[in-house]
Amino acid sequence: MRFALAILTIFVATPTFAAEGQSGLMSGLLHPVLGFDHLLAMIGVGLLSVQIGHKHIWTLPVCFVLFLMLGGILGLAGIPLPQVEGVIAASVFVLGLAIASSGIIGAYIAYPIVAIFAIFHGHAHGMEVPTLDNPTGYVIGFMVASAVLHLIGVGFGYLFKTENLRAQLGSGMAGIGLYMLLLTYAIV
Repeated sequence: MRFALAILTIFVATPTFAAEGQSGLMSGLLHPVLGFDHLLAMIGVGLLSVQIGHKHIWTLPVCFVLFLMLGGILGLAGIPLPQVEGVIAASVFVLGLAIASSGIIGAYIAYPIVAIFAIFHGHAHGMEVPTLDNPTGYVIGFMVASAVLHLIGVGFGYLFKTENLRAQLGSGMAGIGLYMLLLTYAIV
């Protein structure tokens, strides 16, 4: 467990490893995976969906992907959103808290939160599209990678079936999200 936390700290304390400046499908696939904030948020949505249960195991991740696409369109169109990086960091923190709450967050709260965060994540992706040689491949890549990361989160949700284990994962994620927020606003 300590080793895993050390590895996570290394990723959080270094700049995003997203494949900026590259083009096409591979760049789109890599951005959500190598951008640690995106990675955690996508997996967090999957974990939260399992925690809520029932049909939400699939519909909450689908909600994220649909609003991710909307945010990508806003970014592509050059429509500015305030504090994009701060909201992305906040998504890791809030999703972590929701998972750590062990079921206090219901679907009626989860969907609006996930939709808002997805718009900001999509916006960050969409802002990169105009600089790429193959924007269609990039968009397909980040949508597919996001969906796969949600599935991984669902898998973790089933793997860590007890509320205590999921709460520990959520607490760790919230701590990392808080640290990301502090870094984003140069407080640490």
